[in-house]
Amino acid sequence: MAAEPNDEIKAMSFEQALAALEKIVDDLERGDVPLDQSIKIYERGEALKAHCDRLLKAAEDKVEKIRLSRDGKPVGTEPLDAE
Repeated sequence: MAAEPNDEIKAMSFEQALAALEKIVDDLERGDVPLDQSIKIYERGEALKAHCDRLLKAAEDKVEKIRLSRDGKPVGTEPLDAE
């Protein structure tokens, strides 16, 4: 049984998925890709973008802000306010 295309994407690191997405953008911007292939690689690009978004959100959720006491000593952490 062959692996699903999304399984390959799910196994990619953020950097790998971003590089693949950048290549797709370059290929589509060149404009010399046949229409049927353009549609396929565009759909792959959408899946890569969604994967990058998930990985980025997971990384943001892990980032914490260190709370300091009045004398500058660490006393705990709290979620980082991304806004």
